[in-house]
Amino acid sequence: MLDEAVKLENLPEAGGEPERRVRDRGATERAILVAAKGLLAEEGFQNFGINAVARRAGCDKQLIYRYYGGLDGLVEAIGADLGTWVRDRIPEDAGGMFLLTYGDLMERLALLLLDALRNDPLMRRILAWEISENTEQVRRLSQARSKALALWLERMRGSLTPPKGVDSAAVNAVIIAAIQHLVLAAASGEQCAGLSLKTPRDWEKAATALKRIVRGVYG
Repeated sequence: MLDEAVKLENLPEAGGEPERRVRDRGATERAILVAAKGLLAEEGFQNFGINAVARRAGCDKQLIYRYYGGLDGLVEAIGADLGTWVRDRIPEDAGGMFLLTYGDLMERLALLLLDALRNDPLMRRILAWEISENTEQVRRLSQARSKALALWLERMRGSLTPPKGVDSAAVNAVIIAAIQHLVLAAASGEQCAGLSLKTPRDWEKAATALKRIVRGVYG
């Protein structure tokens, strides 16, 4: 995958080559990051190592040390990338929906998060690790994801406030936990507490239930 990029990496820095080297360094870094994320999504941390990532990326493992400082630096880069994930998968525009109340905001977040998690194997892996593993690597990825989501909510909220007497932090935590569990249950058994989660129609039912819960609390 990176044969040409690696060749360019090893060219001497003379004449017009530095510009090509910089450009292909960026491509190599992105390919390594994509390979690392794919490996994590498919196999988890158990088989996550410099050699495995290098093989998947099609590059020399020394490039991972050079660009990321090793495995810890690569995990840090994946964590930083999770902020981009939130921005890309949960856009900050209202998508044609008028956000007039805090309930509008939470309904939009709930539906976008449900859809985003359903379509991201790595994020599902991270969610599963959060409840089953207590390692420094998992904590760093979890914290990065949680921080990015909290920042999204803070930016989008503006002057919108929840109804008086509602502990929004607790309610939102329960809503997000429900979304996460639905997605994980669907991935492992295609159902949750008797609710089938196989077809688009099944997911429409889950989305409708989520909206009713949000509106029941926030109006």
